[in-house]
Amino acid sequence: MALKIVDYGTDEYKQMLKLRNEILRKPLGLEFSQDELEKEKTNMHMAAYEDERMLGCCMLVEEDPQTVRLRQMAVVNDVQGKGIGRALMQFAENLARDRGYKRITMHARKNALGFYEKMGYKKSGEEFVEITIAHYVMEKEL
Repeated sequence: MALKIVDYGTDEYKQMLKLRNEILRKPLGLEFSQDELEKEKTNMHMAAYEDERMLGCCMLVEEDPQTVRLRQMAVVNDVQGKGIGRALMQFAENLARDRGYKRITMHARKNALGFYEKMGYKKSGEEFVEITIAHYVMEKEL
């Protein structure tokens, strides 16, 4: 498996959008707006590949000079549980650390809490609903 940074607007980025749409948006009856995508220009995008097939992706968004927020973590359904998400998380954490960030936060879906807790993330605050799904703020010091 190869892990790499994906540049905004490239064919790989379009592949990433398709994956995120299939896994995260379509099941909720949602689509990306042009405004949302426009805001992604400055984000750090990354993906996991097996040959030419994108297996998973995520992105980091700067919140402040010390903190980035993990967003849009998605792994293809038929390879979930095979270490793709763990590898992507480690890659994202290393990238954030290399760029001088000290903390990663996220809005984690309730059904993914166990995964993030195994990765060392801690819940911060109470459950809340975002895009019709229960979430928790989670964070980890790098």
